[in-house]
Amino acid sequence: MADYEEFLGSTFALQIDKVEVARFTGCSGLAINTNVVEFTETTKEGKIVIRKRPGHTTYEDIVLKRGFSKSTAVTDWHKGVLEGTIERHDGSVIMYDSTGSEVDRWNFEQGWPSKWSASDLDANTDDVMIEELTITHEKLERAKK
Repeated sequence: MADYEEFLGSTFALQIDKVEVARFTGCSGLAINTNVVEFTETTKEGKIVIRKRPGHTTYEDIVLKRGFSKSTAVTDWHKGVLEGTIERHDGSVIMYDSTGSEVDRWNFEQGWPSKWSASDLDANTDDVMIEELTITHEKLERAKK
């Protein structure tokens, strides 16, 4: 029987080489896209039909967001890219429920930080400054618990 339980994510952790680097409150880009290749074929009866087959698979960049903090783990990793020493790592995005229990995990391979940004600074607001990290990678798979 299928399991239809829906997850309500509250926090996400970034784990690099099995070590938790940071916790985040937002995550996007957990996506796998397989291109469709169309070709025509003639049946034995002479009818022309269009067939569809899977082509190559691509993976979207993972974008993680959190309130800006004193931790420099994320910016230190990105600093290597700026210095020309890209550090590719395998890692995971882990989803925790409101009790802090792990409920799901997505593993990526050969990831590296392609973008880091912080929200605009504005002295007239009490909004939390947001830090955003984009991870480019070569493979993504859901590792069901």
